[in-house]
Amino acid sequence: MTTHSRPTTTDAGIPVASDELSLTVGPDGPIVLNDHYLIEQMANFNRERIPERQPHAKGGGAFGVFEVTQDVTAYTRAAAFRPGTRTDMLARFSTVAGERGSPDTWRDPRGFALKFYTSEGNFDLVCNNTPIFFMRDPMKFQHFIRSQKRRLSNNLRDHDMQWDFWTLSPESAHQVTWLMGDRGIPKDWRHMNGYSSHTYSWINAAGEIFWVKYHFLTDQGIEFLTQAEGDEMAGIDGDAHQRDLYSAIERGEHPSWTLKVQIMPFEEAKTYRFNPFDLTKVWPHGDYPLHEVGKMTLNRNVADYHTEMEQAAFEPNNLVPGTGLSPDKMLLARGFSYADAHRARLGVNYKQIPVNSPTVEVHAYSKDGEMRVRNAADPVYAPNSQGGPQADPSRVAEPLWYADGEMVRSAYTLRRDDDDWGQAGTMVRHVLDDAARDRLVSNIVGHLLKGVSEPVLVRAFEYWRNVDKDLGDRIEQGVRSQRSGTAPEAAEPGNPASPDTQART
Repeated sequence: MTTHSRPTTTDAGIPVASDELSLTVGPDGPIVLNDHYLIEQMANFNRERIPERQPHAKGGGAFGVFEVTQDVTAYTRAAAFRPGTRTDMLARFSTVAGERGSPDTWRDPRGFALKFYTSEGNFDLVCNNTPIFFMRDPMKFQHFIRSQKRRLSNNLRDHDMQWDFWTLSPESAHQVTWLMGDRGIPKDWRHMNGYSSHTYSWINAAGEIFWVKYHFLTDQGIEFLTQAEGDEMAGIDGDAHQRDLYSAIERGEHPSWTLKVQIMPFEEAKTYRFNPFDLTKVWPHGDYPLHEVGKMTLNRNVADYHTEMEQAAFEPNNLVPGTGLSPDKMLLARGFSYADAHRARLGVNYKQIPVNSPTVEVHAYSKDGEMRVRNAADPVYAPNSQGGPQADPSRVAEPLWYADGEMVRSAYTLRRDDDDWGQAGTMVRHVLDDAARDRLVSNIVGHLLKGVSEPVLVRAFEYWRNVDKDLGDRIEQGVRSQRSGTAPEAAEPGNPASPDTQART
């Protein structure tokens, strides 16, 4: 009899008799119910898929390390940001609208989610590859995602539905301009930036609060695909971005990003010319320049995609002492929404899954529930006189600010330079070069030609004229010309221009 050093076992570790043959009554007889290994295999297979994420379903990533290279202790007391500190971390990159099996190279924003296993607990940042977003109020987020998904009637993604939502949401103009531009299809995950987009807070040892935006700038340089290249790659290799990252790390080519932050003193936010908490706006670098913090390097591929990536849970409410949220309405809502989504998808004890577990000791009063595997002990209530853990405010360094006012349903109070079109127009006229503007026109025209109805088209043309009149005119001319069969004047997509064309925004 041949013996094997790694014999197949059941999930209980018991050796099994066969990998191929079920237990039957004679070679031609029926399968018997007491073939417990067959039943285990079938039952596990029937249950092996967990629900996919609602947005950001398609993605992948790797483990790495973050090392602080500059001193920012004047702004935050967070241990992970002390000079010379090295922190193990995990990154996950993704598309927003596509399902798990969708191509990596669809035109879509990219998620850039990070988990840092710090000495003070897990610190998460949920970033995108754009510095802004489509809306400023969380009431519209669910509707936005549904407009990018599939119609109920035919189960197809629908450009008419997308443009219907966008043109009725003028605050989306800045993000849609990014999306339809060169960075709408990154060449791969290694060649794109990550931005917190949201405004967060830092607090230093003296108790001073600062508002911050995080920028993870790729050390590989920005590279992108034209629409034609992205479409071609979607047909050749739908997993091109996942394959690229995995292969690069296997070759020893460890991608890295330099973290820089914009810092706004607490009091300046009250009078700044743009509302600094509006997610549809950037802070111009001329007003608030970038300060280097450190470097993130990805150097280890996941060993088990399901346990280390599909079950990874990122949430902006994982905040360590010295870091915090802000009056950003979208961020405040996400502080609840992300954790709630993980409880629904993975179970209430999802933070006990190894990839989500902190490297520090946990002293919590959470009790029982599905899949609790961490040992607990009495007492299970607080306050108590039985030696249970007690909150220590001195360890928290929680940024708190004063707020009052009537309860209203309203957007942010407008500042001197606040409007929905201005920053998008600045990008088009002053950041993009001629070649990038030509590609932007071509991308938008191509997108509008795919099933967008006449009433929505008319709104789309006006939408782009509000961004920039010449841009809107060129887009309408391109669409009308192609619909009528005449040659459009809009330039065709060319080769990628300078990778830094949008870095100044």
